[in-house]
Amino acid sequence: MTDAAELRRRTQELLAAHPPASTGRVDFLRARFDAGLAWVHYPEGLGGLGAARSLQAVVDAELEDAGAPDNDPRRIGIGLGMAAPTILRFGTDEQKRRFLRPLWIGDEVWCQLFSEPGAGSDLAALGTRAVRDEGGTSRSSEAESGGTWVVDGQKVWTSGAHAARWAILIARTDPDVPKHRGITYFVCDMTDPGVEVRPLRQITGEAEFNEVFLTGVRIPDAHRLGEVGDGWKVAQTTLMNERVSIGGARIPREGGLIGPVAATWRERPELRTHDLHQRLLKLWVEAEVARLTGERLRQQLVVGQPGPEGSGMKLGFARLNQEISGLEVELLGEEGLLYEDWTMRRPEKVDFAGRDAGYRYLRAKGNSIEGGTNEVLLNIVAERVLGLPSEPRTDKDVAWKDLAR
Repeated sequence: MTDAAELRRRTQELLAAHPPASTGRVDFLRARFDAGLAWVHYPEGLGGLGAARSLQAVVDAELEDAGAPDNDPRRIGIGLGMAAPTILRFGTDEQKRRFLRPLWIGDEVWCQLFSEPGAGSDLAALGTRAVRDEGGTSRSSEAESGGTWVVDGQKVWTSGAHAARWAILIARTDPDVPKHRGITYFVCDMTDPGVEVRPLRQITGEAEFNEVFLTGVRIPDAHRLGEVGDGWKVAQTTLMNERVSIGGARIPREGGLIGPVAATWRERPELRTHDLHQRLLKLWVEAEVARLTGERLRQQLVVGQPGPEGSGMKLGFARLNQEISGLEVELLGEEGLLYEDWTMRRPEKVDFAGRDAGYRYLRAKGNSIEGGTNEVLLNIVAERVLGLPSEPRTDKDVAWKDLAR
C-alpha cells in the first residue's frame, strides 16, 4: 500500500528528473501523469497509484513548494470533475486509456451535453434521440464496435462547448419505457459533422454558455459508457461528482470570493462600518467552515461514487457566493456598481478572482442554477440525507412517449 513517505519519494524523483525551472509546463504535466501523481487514488497506468484519495494533498504540497506547474481546473473542470470519474467507473479499458491522460493534462477540453430546453430541472424528460444504425459508418477516427448511433436533438446551457473537443452526452434510446429507463450515455466528438454550437449571452455580457444542436451526428458504439438504457445510472455518477467539484473545490484559506472582500476591508479602512464588519465576520467564518467541510468531504469519497452530501455543499457554495458578492458591492458603494466591459466575449473559463466586483456580483447569480438548481438540490438533501418523504410523482411508470410535453 502506497503511503505518504512513498509518495514524497516518488514526487521528489519526478522533480529531480523534470526540474520545473527547465521543463515546459505540458511536458511536466505529462511526466506527472505517467508517474502516477496526477490523481493518486486512480489505478496505476491511469495517472494514479491506487493510493488513498486523502494522500493527494501530500503530492500537491511537495509540488507547490517546488514551484511546479499544475493543470487549470477552471478551464478543464468538466473533464476533471465530471467526465473522468464517470469514465473511470463505467468506461472500458480502451476508453480509460484513450481519454484520461489528455483530459487531465488539458490537451483536450470537455463539455456536458445534458440539459435541454424542455429538460432542465427534470433532466430525465430529455428528448434528444439516439437511434442505432448497425450498418452505418462513422467518420470518427476511433475503431467501431457494434455499429453507430445517429443522434438528433438540442442541448442548452453547455459551458465551454465552443472550446471543447469532447462531450459527455445523454440521449433517449428507447421512448417506449419510463423516462429514467430509456436513456443511454455517450462520448460525443464535438468536431464531428452535425454538431453546431451557438453562444448564449449572459447577464455579464459574455457567452461562456452555449446551445448545441445535434443533427444526424454519428457516434460509434465504442463511445458508449455503460449499458444501453442504463444512462440515467451513469449520469448520476456525473451529477454527484459535478456537485462535489463545484461546491467542494480545493481552495486555500480566503480563497474564493471572500478573499477580495477581506482584502478590500484591510486596505481601505474608510469604507468600514460596524454593520458591514459584523456581516463580513459572519461570512468569513462560514466560508472557512465550507472550505474545511469540502476538504473532509473529498477525503471521505469513494472513488467515483460521491453521495448526496455534495448537493449540500453545492447549495452552500451558491448561497455564500451570492451573499459575499452582494456584501462586496455594498462595501464599495457607488464604485461597486461599476462594470468593466459589456463586450461580447467567449471565455474558456470562469475567473472570479481576476475580475471586478460588478462581474462577481452578476456572475454569482448563476451559481444557484448551474450544476443543479437550488430547488432540485434541496429535494435531494431532504430525501437522501434527512430521510424525508419524496414529492408525489405521477409519471414514474409512464412511457416517455406518453408524457405530456
